[in-house]
Amino acid sequence: MIFLDAVQSAHGVAPLPRDEVCYAARFTTFAWKRMETPFNDRGVSVTRNALSSAGQVFPLRDIVDVQVVTVQKNKTVPLVISVAGLIGAIVGGVLHSASGLVCGAMLIVVGWLTWVTQDITHRLMVKTADGEREALMSTDREFVERVGEAVHRAKAAAAAAAAPKA
Repeated sequence: MIFLDAVQSAHGVAPLPRDEVCYAARFTTFAWKRMETPFNDRGVSVTRNALSSAGQVFPLRDIVDVQVVTVQKNKTVPLVISVAGLIGAIVGGVLHSASGLVCGAMLIVVGWLTWVTQDITHRLMVKTADGEREALMSTDREFVERVGEAVHRAKAAAAAAAAPKA
């Protein structure tokens, strides 16, 4: 309790009488200064200084540009798995091997499932002086575009604030 009173007085918050509020509720009485966060959604935040996503922090001063890139489904892997299964099923059928036929059929199904479960993904690519890096990946294109727009707005606001006033 002594530590809590010291922290409250250091932040300019008057301590509450001990009989008016429970111990746990006293932690919510701080008047913390709010940091301006223009965008904060799904673990991604854009402040006036940085883009933070998936544990990565990109300072806005280092960001040259951002763009949304769409990655289509991978056709090669499901096709190879299904063709291998088809060949296995044909060989199993010709050799009258039940295990070859079943394994081939299972590989065909695995190839089909691989195709069906793939999603089209959208990535937010951040271009800096060091190169281009992926900052965010999602199946929701609208969300990725909103993050990109928030970065553009934050950069414009920072440029406007840094411009000399006449």
